[in-house]
Formats: sequence, structure tokens, C-alpha cells
Amino acid sequence: MAKGASLSGFPEWLPQERVVEQQVMDTLRSIFELHGFLGIETRAVEKGSSLLKKGETSKEIYLLSRLQDLGNENDEPVEERLGLHFDLTVPLSRYVVENSGAIAFPFKRWQIQKVWRGERPQEGRFREFVQADIDVVGNGDLPSHYEVDVPLIMVEALEQLRAYGLPKATVHANNRKLSEGFYRGVGLTDIEGVLREIDKLDKIGADEVSRLLQEECGASADQASACLQLAELSAANGSELREKFDALCEAQGVDKDGEAYALALDGLNTLGMIVDEAAAIRPGAVIADLKIARGLDYYTGSVYETFLEGVSSLGSVCSGGRYDNLATQGKKTYPGVGLSIGLSRLVSHMLGSAQASASRISPAAVLVAVWDEEHRAQSNAIARALRSRGIATDVAPIAAKLGKQIKYADKLGIPYVWIPSTLDDNGENTAEEVKNIITGEQIPADASVWAPQEEFAKRHVEVKNAD
Repeated sequence: MAKGASLSGFPEWLPQERVVEQQVMDTLRSIFELHGFLGIETRAVEKGSSLLKKGETSKEIYLLSRLQDLGNENDEPVEERLGLHFDLTVPLSRYVVENSGAIAFPFKRWQIQKVWRGERPQEGRFREFVQADIDVVGNGDLPSHYEVDVPLIMVEALEQLRAYGLPKATVHANNRKLSEGFYRGVGLTDIEGVLREIDKLDKIGADEVSRLLQEECGASADQASACLQLAELSAANGSELREKFDALCEAQGVDKDGEAYALALDGLNTLGMIVDEAAAIRPGAVIADLKIARGLDYYTGSVYETFLEGVSSLGSVCSGGRYDNLATQGKKTYPGVGLSIGLSRLVSHMLGSAQASASRISPAAVLVAVWDEEHRAQSNAIARALRSRGIATDVAPIAAKLGKQIKYADKLGIPYVWIPSTLDDNGENTAEEVKNIITGEQIPADASVWAPQEEFAKRHVEVKNAD
């Protein structure tokens, strides 16, 4: 990371690190578009009223103030003020409503963009970072098969990034209806509060979550225990999940003829469908994990967290879920389902643990040498000829000795140095030559036909340590 990037949580990549980030972005975009998703970009700011839809995250929102307004911010309600968006889902909901007449539904969009959160920086967690999202939004309704499609597309995208040193990724899925129905079935009423506390289970442990459920959500010790038992449930398929869930409900005295159980069963059936259908396409890619809660208010159904094998310290690198009521226009709703990759978190891991790096700093494959400033036009003409054929080319900044120009190319990782024609001792023009400074090979060349060897033509990402 760039030295001098002293603002904690605001990463600045060096040029060679930026190459890795760009390659990751290009890889994700190609997979998203392979599945028919459309690219958009939304504005960086939203009204406070929109940003506050996410509930607990409101304390992390960066609000905007003009310099001349300092000291008077409290005169305007937070709902009316502008703030930087902290994810790409809330802006998407506003975008869909405002452009519903021009959008073909279901609307499948990808978006790779910066977001901002005022949280405490730590490993893989930044205050300014890039997210890569895909969402499918319907008009009035949205088929449940998208709740299988979207996580599998993300797994496919993450699988492509394994070439850059990323470990295997697995999506852990749950369903909000299943959790809510069970919580109501054991007598709890502060459902959003319970979900937020259960969402902390991996971070603070079962004992602390139990304490918070009792102190913050009004749960008894037995109710807190029941919530933790639900979170511990796991199963290989939908039928096994149903058996274990029914056994837990019976043990906790949940009325199977009541509305709470019916709600839980609706979520259970969807979760079982997701796990079974995903297993038929990509075995092991999506598993049921009933401790996944996603402590965010707008999720209404399936919820997902994605973890990398052997890198527990990073936490979830891709999360999301189904939301039926986030985007509304009067009585009309636009239900959606989506997942978001923490791209900056992945890049940070790749640059660190995996030791991913660019094969060279400069995108140029060729540096055209300059004999003297009087003949710079000759070098520029060679560069134009090479660029016209799609060969990335730079021209030496100063007419130094040839050895110094070669050293300059080497510092930038440019593999070829083009040596223009000049007059020899007999006053005759020498042949133009190109030197591969990596292999040492030097041959006569014509800018209208010469091409670099494939391995040197473009930059790529190399991984020194894939463990």
C-alpha cells in the first residue's frame, strides 16, 4: 500500500497493487455479464431518509456538510441531509423506483463502486472501500429461483479469483422467515433485536450473545438458549434440515398449528430448496447455516454470508439476501435479491497473504528510445505505428544514454526497448531493432509488422504464495 496513506481505513494502492485490483474488477465484471447482468453506477450521495433504512448501520453514515454551514448542521433534520452511501443496495432501490418506466424487469444489474462507512478499521475492513454487487429486482414479484441463481453466480466469480491466490469460497445460507417464526414460536417479540444479536455470534461467542439477548431483547435464559440451539443447526440437505428443525420445535414447545410455525416453515422450505438445487449444480457451494442472521432491517427472506477456507480472520467476504419491501412506490413493490463482494477486502488479502502482484508496473510493452531531442519526432512516429496496431507503447522521457533508457524501462517492467535507426560511422542509416531486456534477445524490427511475444504483450497478475 502507498506510503503516506496515513488516514486509517482509507487505502491507497501503489500502481502495481492497483493492477491487481483492476484485474479482479475485470474478472468479476466478465462473469456478471456472462450471466446477463447490466452495469450501472449510482451517485455517491443519498438523502438521510434513504440511508437510514438500514437500521443499526445509521451510526456509521458519513453526512455531508459545506464549509460555510459548519456549526449549523443541527438546524436540518438528518433525514433531509445528504450522506455518502454505505452500500449499493439502498441506492439501487431508489434507482429502480425512479427509473421503473425505463427498466426491463426482472432487472439484473451489476455494480462495482466505492462506498463509505464510519466503522472502526481493522484487518480487511476499511472506511472507504469498493463493493462488487449483483442484484435481481422484480416488479411486484420475483421468482424464488433467483435465490439459488445469485449465490451460485457469486461462487463462480470467486472461483475465477482463485487464480489470484484466493482460497475456496462457500456460501452459508439461512432464511429470515425461518428465524423469525421460531423466535415468535418461543415467545420472543423483539425480532429485529434478536437477529442483530445472533448476527454477532461468530464475533463475540455464545455466552456474550446469550447475555445480550436477555439484557437487550427481553429474552429469558431458556429463550436465549433456544435461539442459540437454532443457530447450531446444520444439515446436508433440505429433508435433514426439516427433521432437525421439527425436533427442535417439539423440544421447545412451538405450536405447529400456529402462525409462527407456518412462517418458519415457509422460510424452511425456501432454504431447503436453495441448498438442494445448489447442490445439484455445484455441490458444496451453498450450505444451510442457521446462525446467519444479517442484522440489517430490510432483509425479509433468504440471507447469505460467504467465507473463505482457512481465512477465518477475514470474516464474510460476500453477503446479502432477499428484500421484498426496500424499494416501494405507493402500493407497488420491487422485491429483490442480491449479494455483495467486499472487493477491497479480497484485494487486501491477495496482496498480503497470497502475495499477488502485477507482472510489471507499466501497461506498456515497448519503450521507444530517443537518440536526441532533435529526433524525438522519429521515436514518436514509431510509437504511433505500434499503438495503431494495439501495442501499448511509451517513449523515453529524456534522450539519455541508451543504457540509462534501458534501466528506466526495466524499473517500470517494460519488457522491450525499441532502438530507432541512426547514422553509423559511414553516414548510413542503421536498421531499427527491438531488444527484449528480459531475455537479452535483440533483433531487427519493423513497427508495421512486429509484435511482442504473447507472454510479454500485456500485464497480468502473478501469485508468489497461493497458500
